[in-house]
Amino acid sequence: MDTTPSRAPDVVRICLPDDAATMALGRALAPVVRVGDAVLLRGDLGAGKTTLARALLRAMCDDPAMEVPSPSYTLVQTYDVPGKDVPGEGGQVQGGQVAGGQVERGQGVEVSHFDLWRLDGPGALVELGWDDACEGIVLVEWPERLGALTPPHARHIDLVVRADGGRDAILRGWGADGRAVACVLGDDTKQAGEHA
Repeated sequence: MDTTPSRAPDVVRICLPDDAATMALGRALAPVVRVGDAVLLRGDLGAGKTTLARALLRAMCDDPAMEVPSPSYTLVQTYDVPGKDVPGEGGQVQGGQVAGGQVERGQGVEVSHFDLWRLDGPGALVELGWDDACEGIVLVEWPERLGALTPPHARHIDLVVRADGGRDAILRGWGADGRAVACVLGDDTKQAGEHA
């Protein structure tokens, strides 16, 4: 898995050769998602948005077998995530764990997984409880339909399918967390190669 930082300081590109790598990215992101975050997943049909979302939600809920249906028809699914350790000031993720700085014990939080593919427009989000959902964590597929409701400090993940069938994940708005996740994935890939 190539985890090359982009020339832009807040952009990280991660090459994902297959679904297993996409799921590994979701698991690696789980420890750095915080209350108030909006994670926006962009990509064409079949780019892996739902695969990534499922892995992220299962890791956040610490339940690898949890059923995570696509919210394509319901538009939103909610999950109660138990309290977890989150990085405080100066903390980072290393090896999928919080390291350095202070560690704060989080309270349970509601995560709302939105799929806006069939949404009529941003106004329909009010009926879906968008404002309340933003007090927890929101995970949004097809965020282009948010319009003016796009949170200004959202964390973006663009999934681009390559000609070889793999994907590129382009992380924007993740700052040091994005770089730390890329390092974790690079370390995991190296270790997996050493054991193969």
